[in-house]
Amino acid sequence: MNYRNLSVLLFFIASPLAALAQGNDAPKPDPETEKAVMKVANDMAAALTKPDVDAATKMLADSYYAVAPDGGIVNKTQFLADLKSGKFKLEMNKLDDMKVHIASADLAIITYRSTDKGAIDGHDISGEYRWLDVLAKHGGTWQFIVSQGTKIEEHKK
Repeated sequence: MNYRNLSVLLFFIASPLAALAQGNDAPKPDPETEKAVMKVANDMAAALTKPDVDAATKMLADSYYAVAPDGGIVNKTQFLADLKSGKFKLEMNKLDDMKVHIASADLAIITYRSTDKGAIDGHDISGEYRWLDVLAKHGGTWQFIVSQGTKIEEHKK
């Protein structure tokens, strides 16, 4: 066996082993942290439907921004102003199909489906959405740092 063939063989043997070794560093699932993150998502849903601007303010990091289902970007200040003024109004915000990934002790990602009834600027936004939120733990409290929503469209046959 020549040097080139040996190098190729070693590469193909070592590559999967390296990939497996990297996977061992992932945080282990933590049911208590998962419950805490899900609770924050449900608490935010409740704050949006009341609306409770003070509660929403505490759950959003100062650097928070959202990529809205229409592709627009909204920062914390804009989001809270729209909630306070009634420009953004949710009568219903039901969450289900939640999945949490704990990236580290202070960083989590949650995905879920929301069934909403509401309006922005008087335009109906009712429907189902898929959300991906990134939360960080600041001073022992989980806060949203980024949100991204996608409207679930009915499949055309």
